[in-house]
Amino acid sequence: MENSSPLRTVERHATSRLGWLRAAVLGANDGILSTSSLIMGVASAHATQGSILLAGISSLVAGAMSMAAGEYVSVSSQADSEKADLAREKKELGSSWDAEVSELAGIYRQRGLDDLLARKVALQLMKHDALGAHARDELGISEATAARPVQAALASAGAFSSGAILPVLTAVVSPPGMVAWTVSAISLIGLAILGIVGARAGGAAPMRPALRVIFWGIMAMMVTAGIGRIFGIQS
Repeated sequence: MENSSPLRTVERHATSRLGWLRAAVLGANDGILSTSSLIMGVASAHATQGSILLAGISSLVAGAMSMAAGEYVSVSSQADSEKADLAREKKELGSSWDAEVSELAGIYRQRGLDDLLARKVALQLMKHDALGAHARDELGISEATAARPVQAALASAGAFSSGAILPVLTAVVSPPGMVAWTVSAISLIGLAILGIVGARAGGAAPMRPALRVIFWGIMAMMVTAGIGRIFGIQS
């Protein structure tokens, strides 16, 4: 007996991953680049192995906390704005229902519906969930996009730490006198992999993103290594 019900297909688009993907890649990239550059600067100043490790671990902890704090403050501000907009919209729905129906219908007309259908859709959606309809279609707020400060802070700290741990572990296992070389090599490989993974997941060609992060990684490490050598020689 054949199943007459239509098969439901789920389309997956690269744009649905861009939000979290960008944040994860950016955090890990920042973790690798800032921590490896700091290690390079300290190592180039002829510091001891212990001082180099201390600098790397301090960079990891400070960077993760900074990312978490910055993301928490930023997303909290977004959440406060969303709450204020929803409260204002709820008040308007209570005092100006017809005007809100017309406003929502106007949005649907701009998307291609005719006048009659746009008003009918607006009325149906508002009878079901008036605030939800206006939040989604007028304000651009939905359950999927709602601001979550704690989640954003933890994600940013985790992404940074996952990248920063690479140069720190490399410094731990590197022979004395070879820390700068091994950290720079492993970090550049890590940056290249991040560029490729981010490009692949986003549906883009991987070569240009990989070359871009490698270039800026080399530049950052060269600058900090040069500063380390200058102050190391002067001391």
